[in-house]
Amino acid sequence: MPKLSIITINYNNVEGLKKTIESVVNQTSQDVEYLVIDGGSTDGSVETIKKYADRINHWVSEPDGGIYQAMNKGILKATGEYCQFLNSGDYLMTLDVTAKMLDKMPECSILYGNKIREVNGKTQVERSYAGRQVTLLDMYLSTFFHAPAYIKRSLFDTYGLYDESLKIVSDWKFYLIAIGLNNEKVVYKDIDLVWFDPNGISSTHKALDKQERTAVLEQVLPPNIRLDYEEFARDGQIMRRLKKSKWAWFMVLNLYRLFFRVDKYL
Repeated sequence: MPKLSIITINYNNVEGLKKTIESVVNQTSQDVEYLVIDGGSTDGSVETIKKYADRINHWVSEPDGGIYQAMNKGILKATGEYCQFLNSGDYLMTLDVTAKMLDKMPECSILYGNKIREVNGKTQVERSYAGRQVTLLDMYLSTFFHAPAYIKRSLFDTYGLYDESLKIVSDWKFYLIAIGLNNEKVVYKDIDLVWFDPNGISSTHKALDKQERTAVLEQVLPPNIRLDYEEFARDGQIMRRLKKSKWAWFMVLNLYRLFFRVDKYL
């Protein structure tokens, strides 16, 4: 059994798919299997897959119900201990990066590295939680990106496959349940693992993202916990925005000090 199953899903993104496949099939690690799940592309993607078919362990090209159904197809075919979801357009940073991630791999439910992307013309390294304890509040407010994460295959047996009724946030729902509510062990390696393509659906459909997250929270969290978190998270977001402006934060701190000085004499 391979240690890692890398799963790529694709639909009519032949140029992105080429970059992704080449970054995987040329990895130095021998402890990897590769699966490509195509949604019935008509742009030459299938021809690209066939070009590398002898270095892909499993591939299929057929219509599907969206990204999470495609990811679930990959999970059901995967035989590795861990799964990494590297969608077309994303790619591994170096040819030995998988070997580095798997080297002396600790016992954990999820292992993650760094995501690299371009922001306003500058390369940005995103370390997510950089090894600190991940909490329910973290998962309430944010998520892990799936590309730089190795997820233990058995977690999908425990918590179920991705919810195919969701279009954008099913991976976040999975993390919310597995990490936020069930404290699955998460470990970090400070390794630049993947280049992230910013043109995915979650980056371009913010309104749907928010709508689905609200529905998941109502479904997953008990009302008393959810109401507390809504209030706490809202206040926390206000404070984070204020901290971005030195002048605004200076004013808030001084008003805070003044209030408590006055309050002592009331």
